[in-house]
Amino acid sequence: MILGLTRSWSLAGYIITAILILPLIALIVQSTLPDQAVFSHLFNTVLPTYIANSLLLMLLVGLGTLVLAIPAAWLIARCDFPFRRYFQWLLLLPLAMPAYIVAYVYTDMLDYAGPVQRVLRAWFGWQSPHDYYFPAIRSLGGAAIILSLVLFPYIYLLARTAFMEQSSSLLYASRVMGCSPWRSFWRLALPMARPALAVGVALVAMETAADFATVSYFAVPTLTTAVYDTWLGYGSLTAAAKLSAIMLLVVFSMIGVERFARRKQQLFQKQSSLNEADRYVLSSKMAWVALGYCALLLFIAFLLPFMVLCAYAIDYFNESWDVRFWQYSLNSLYIAAIVSGVCVVLSLILMFVRRVSPRKSDQIPARLSSTGYALPGTVLAIGVLVPLTFIDFAINDIYDWFGARGPGLLLTGSVFALIFAFCVRFIAISIGSLENSYKRISPSLDMACITLGRTPTQLLWRVHLPLLRKGIFAGALLVFIESMKELPAALLLRPIGFENLATYVFQFVSDEKLEHGALAAIVIVLVGLVPLIYLNRSLEQQG
Repeated sequence: MILGLTRSWSLAGYIITAILILPLIALIVQSTLPDQAVFSHLFNTVLPTYIANSLLLMLLVGLGTLVLAIPAAWLIARCDFPFRRYFQWLLLLPLAMPAYIVAYVYTDMLDYAGPVQRVLRAWFGWQSPHDYYFPAIRSLGGAAIILSLVLFPYIYLLARTAFMEQSSSLLYASRVMGCSPWRSFWRLALPMARPALAVGVALVAMETAADFATVSYFAVPTLTTAVYDTWLGYGSLTAAAKLSAIMLLVVFSMIGVERFARRKQQLFQKQSSLNEADRYVLSSKMAWVALGYCALLLFIAFLLPFMVLCAYAIDYFNESWDVRFWQYSLNSLYIAAIVSGVCVVLSLILMFVRRVSPRKSDQIPARLSSTGYALPGTVLAIGVLVPLTFIDFAINDIYDWFGARGPGLLLTGSVFALIFAFCVRFIAISIGSLENSYKRISPSLDMACITLGRTPTQLLWRVHLPLLRKGIFAGALLVFIESMKELPAALLLRPIGFENLATYVFQFVSDEKLEHGALAAIVIVLVGLVPLIYLNRSLEQQG
């Protein structure tokens, strides 16, 4: 921070921040308004069930992801077995698969009419559901299993990093003191990794709380589905805002846990690198067990659903390859392109102000602008509807006052609401990307530029922009991909008759006809693989 900015730059940062946090403020204000009829009815009837299901689902998914991720992370980080180097990035692939698509595939396979139960009935001669017991996939437990399969890479990635950064000298010392590899893991490595695991569980819990499509498909009532149903079913924006405020309380509690756990990570003793000699050389039998576990986890969480999608796409290619597919693909592309461009420009202004301003108050806008990423899609949609609806009515009232016909739902009835919501939610990604890039630019370059008499605008244009190209590209790419995949906000905010790939696929999932939307689903999955490839390359370069 070496440069005094002109008031226009600083003011621009505050205006951008005020616009981006407007949905959050409007949501909180709207939730304080009286709405005795709808919310009181929900409070006295189904709200306790919504809250209990949400908390129980977060607990089950947190436990499930820990059980799946910790063994894989330990094997990849500290053991040597065939194809380990490939599995260290292959196990990230389930993040690219939307959970509701995995839910559909396994429901189709495991339901009463599915191939698994048909084979069991043929083998054992069962005639009806009363002859045997088979766990119901369409249940809260089924939703927890599906979400665990999709979300375990969050914990796997953090746990793997934590295990790799632990000092080998401590593990050697435990072995000298007579601990077996298992006892060394249980009594030393796992306790030291607890802060990273707490961070991962908090992230998983936040993603679980924000999930709408999977719980909706399984008919599991949670707070996310309650917000959606209250707005579309009861038409009460205030009641939906109250439910959203409850979700905000849950989400920000998770953020608080995550920040507290990350604070304790500085207590770890880290080493700069992990040599191949530091890994346990597994016996032939155990090596095959490790290989089988990683392969089975990858197959169940990603390969099997993806192969089923490919089979659907081939069988129903003529039905999928139509005008609607191209139209909805173009809708997704141009919405995502606009959002990524706007987010990059706004985040560049915010980070430039934060970089060069000597005033501590100018550091606040960039931090506040990132809070939208913590909002679940349905909550964000309600937060966007509140101020935009007010503005729409105000514009029409002005037209009526002048005796003219108003434009109608100018903001909420167009793609503007969708673009605005995506910008609020995903600008944190581009801010984070630019922040990392700015850390690599020496402050001496700023000093030299100002010494030569250049203005702040010239500093940004001639010095910072050329050096930030990779960060700008990475941020724009990640925002673009997230905008292509976002579903809950798109369902609530899309104009009448407007569809993108995410809503198009979910419509087929809801109608039990994913076969007809498999091609669009494959596009979403392939697009989701891009940030994972980028992440893997970044990790390899850091390694």
